Amino acid sequence: MASSFHSTPSHYPFLQPHKINDTKVPTLISVSIPPKRKLLLSKHSYGRNNHIQIHHNKQSTFRIRGSSSNSESSSSTNLILVSSVITVTFAVANRVLYKLALVPLKNYPFFLAQLTTFGYVVVYCTILYIRYRAGIVNDEMLALPKSPFFAIGILEALGVATGMSAAAMLPGPAIPILSQTFLVWQLALSFLLFGRRYSINQIAGCLLVAAGVVVAVASGSNAGQMLSGVQFFWPALMISSSAFQAGSSVIKESVFIDSATRLKGKSLDIFVVNSFGSLFQALFVLLFLPFLSNMKGLPLGQLPSYLKSGAGCFLNIGPERSGCDGSPLLPLLYIITNLVFNISLLNVVKVSSAVVSSLTVMLSVPISIYILSLPLPYLPGGTSLSPFFLLGSAILVSGLALYNIPLPARQGSKVN
Repeated sequence: MASSFHSTPSHYPFLQPHKINDTKVPTLISVSIPPKRKLLLSKHSYGRNNHIQIHHNKQSTFRIRGSSSNSESSSSTNLILVSSVITVTFAVANRVLYKLALVPLKNYPFFLAQLTTFGYVVVYCTILYIRYRAGIVNDEMLALPKSPFFAIGILEALGVATGMSAAAMLPGPAIPILSQTFLVWQLALSFLLFGRRYSINQIAGCLLVAAGVVVAVASGSNAGQMLSGVQFFWPALMISSSAFQAGSSVIKESVFIDSATRLKGKSLDIFVVNSFGSLFQALFVLLFLPFLSNMKGLPLGQLPSYLKSGAGCFLNIGPERSGCDGSPLLPLLYIITNLVFNISLLNVVKVSSAVVSSLTVMLSVPISIYILSLPLPYLPGGTSLSPFFLLGSAILVSGLALYNIPLPARQGSKVN
């Protein structure tokens, strides 16, 4: 990290940069001391916990300690832990409200996708403007290349539209399970796009996660398989949605990495990424709407009436209000929770990595599956989970644990 120091008078040589073991040590502080008093500078070899001491000949002792790498590592770990706990909490609420919001808007998933996307734009851009006026966001951040945000917008538009379409047709507990293909997609895309390498235990953990998804989804409720009566197209569409979202997450991580160089070590503000990503997402949701609606069997000429009926169902007014019980409360709760969740998730990406963020979200899976299997408001039936479903969930959690097991450092390995 670059630091700036005040210049010091040349007749105070102990306050000028010194060479210790042929390493230039920058001035840390500026002190005014009478020139006639004798001071002794003791030099120590630099290590993790070593320091420079400046001794007054009689009374005062000044001690300047370098920052400890251990304390920095502990602080970073605590920050990641706190961010992860917050993200898990909102991830559970987001998954449950995701399904509940689609109960009244089951026939209007594209309307909810459009409403959510424009909610992103309004909220994120407003916060970005406030932070820009406050000096938190500067012109250099706003001048970053827009091509990554363009790609993020395309992927997130496809992800939200396809995901909501599939979720409206799937049973609640199957949604978070199918979404766990996110990690598989993310590892594959990180390797293909950026050449990132993963250890054997990470690859094995990822495969266990995939196996857990397969076992859990193939299990059933008392009435048979969980996806019985559901066309294969909808689970496949949900898996495709996870691929789009994984690609977006990987590109966001690359934006933060690249910005560290472009901004000369300064931290890129989260809302710059959110705001530009949301603007492009809103644009592409509009552009993709005719194609996606046609895929669902809705002709292009009926789009205006579809959106009008969706608005009436959302507001729970007009002749189309039948079956719209729970609106607008449930959709609004979902939108608010989703906004907070995305901010917390992107913060985890910023302080750690995209893969850590996906693992953090995955910890919410068993909790959200259990909650979605219970009788809920507007979903009174509930779902009975079979032993195979629980087995699949256990395999999935085992995969997460294996992925996070640290490997012992190799002897003689270089430390960056």
